[in-house]
Amino acid sequence: MTPITPGTHLDHLLRQTRMHHVQLSAMADVKANIMLTLAAVVTTFSIGYLNDPLLRWPVVVLILFCILTIFCAAYAVMPKLNFDFRPNVEKLDCNILFFGSFMNMEYEAYADVMKEIMQTPEQVYEAQIREVYELGVYLGYQKYRFVRFAYQSFLLGLVCSGLVLLAAELFNLVGGG
Repeated sequence: MTPITPGTHLDHLLRQTRMHHVQLSAMADVKANIMLTLAAVVTTFSIGYLNDPLLRWPVVVLILFCILTIFCAAYAVMPKLNFDFRPNVEKLDCNILFFGSFMNMEYEAYADVMKEIMQTPEQVYEAQIREVYELGVYLGYQKYRFVRFAYQSFLLGLVCSGLVLLAAELFNLVGGG
């Protein structure tokens, strides 16, 4: 990385970016909780219609998609930590500012790494840049990806359930007609 001249503009940029990532993470959590609640409520109310011969299969399809939605939404907000991860202190290839990266380190080793990083502005900025990058990658590939799957699952479940209901109605008209 090329040398970085410290400045308040850089500090502000990194601070704003990290705050933005935290807000996006909170938004993803809220969206996942909405989908989790919605799918659970729809599942709960749908169960009462399983005894209706016309609605049985559409309700089964809807419940299955709601369960998939619940799994995706729960996975999106589930903390992802590697309890076996041990960072290489000599070749710091992790985000030392994230607790998941240093939680398995002894305090002395962590303090030594932090003291080394704080020696030069370039290393401080490098650590912050790595944190912003890894937060963004995590948001994109973990949280928002599975929140998107939850939304897609729920919408697809509604469409498929409607199609099954339509097919059941048509079959009922043709067969009963």
